[in-house]
Amino acid sequence: MAQIKVRIYYEDTDAGGIVYHTNHLKYMERGRSELLRDYGFEQDELMLQGVSFVASELTIKYHHPARFNEILTVTTEIESLRRVGFSFDQKIHNQNGCLIASAHVMIAAIDPTTMKPKAIPNSIKEVFQRAL
Repeated sequence: MAQIKVRIYYEDTDAGGIVYHTNHLKYMERGRSELLRDYGFEQDELMLQGVSFVASELTIKYHHPARFNEILTVTTEIESLRRVGFSFDQKIHNQNGCLIASAHVMIAAIDPTTMKPKAIPNSIKEVFQRAL
């Protein structure tokens, strides 16, 4: 599991000071990137090795609005592992512990040159399997 903190800036919000809905996806992307980093995998290095990750499925539920200047905690957990992909359970809470958004995200491994599905490298599978 990985956790990151995100401060809400004015640029993240709409005219009412509420976080624009697509920005939640950006925060969750950061959470997934940091989880990979925590496990020792840098995405730029993986691309050089011929593997990239793309979101193939996403279900999100917005529970409560996030507001300007709040500090959010994005939690990312590995949910399942498959041959060419894995899924994450992600949650965003504000500094008061209120659940802002929750999501299920399916990620597929692809070859960055051909853009075709590719088996997840064993090095990643082994680490993720231990995290389940």
